[in-house]
Amino acid sequence: MPPLHYIAAISRVSDVYIEIMETYRKQTCRNHCSIYGPNGKQTLTIPVIKVNGNHTLTKDIRISRHQPWQKIHWRSIKTAYNNSPFFLYYKDYFAPFYEKPYEFLIDFNFALLEQILSVLKIPVNLHFTETFKKVVVGYDDLREKLVDRNTDLFMPSAHYTQVFEPSHGFLPGLSILDVIFNLGPESASYLIILKTG
Repeated sequence: MPPLHYIAAISRVSDVYIEIMETYRKQTCRNHCSIYGPNGKQTLTIPVIKVNGNHTLTKDIRISRHQPWQKIHWRSIKTAYNNSPFFLYYKDYFAPFYEKPYEFLIDFNFALLEQILSVLKIPVNLHFTETFKKVVVGYDDLREKLVDRNTDLFMPSAHYTQVFEPSHGFLPGLSILDVIFNLGPESASYLIILKTG
């Protein structure tokens, strides 16, 4: 579930290249996301297997099946957003991702990203990189800025109402899911504010 600013950046362009040929790094939004639960910010982590140890490419990262992470994540999402204004409307778009087994992390992430972009009606062509290039010419290279799981904490966020805000205040740095369930059809307009603000 990508961070809010990841989706905002994608919404500015017509073509996006997703880096899959780099050596996989831990502690990024590739297998982490943050939601707003009853006790505040909650991090959900997909357990992964690096088949070639520290030399495993992102495209080769497998999802571990040693724990029922999908069931745990969906239960946490329901607890966090069941009382949000648009959970009932949008939940069926996301529930299948927490039921169907996925072997590779990139397959789960790509399918989920396509669903998010469809829900938000963001027309963008998604591509995978074919080789790793340390320096990219002719494109905005946001690989370093957008993959850190805490990226959104350092980017300005416009206020919107969150379910547990009365208890813990407004929390920036959450996944796009927080915006979708709280703002519904206004989510795309909110992304425009982030793009220009």
